[in-house]
Amino acid sequence: MPKMKTNSGAKKRFTITGSGKIKRKHAFKSHILTKKSTKRKRNLTYAGTVDKADETNIKLLLNMK
Repeated sequence: MPKMKTNSGAKKRFTITGSGKIKRKHAFKSHILTKKSTKRKRNLTYAGTVDKADETNIKLLLNMK
């Protein structure tokens, strides 16, 4: 049987924390930043965690389950 492969798009976008949660970055901060407020751009800088409902799908993409 062939090896299981991780999804290469997912491995670039998600990291696993020490407690097992999945860390992600926010979207909408790459371009067209002039119309966005400073507060909005600043809040998009910080990383967030993946919602509980999406965790199982992402773990499948990362071959963790």
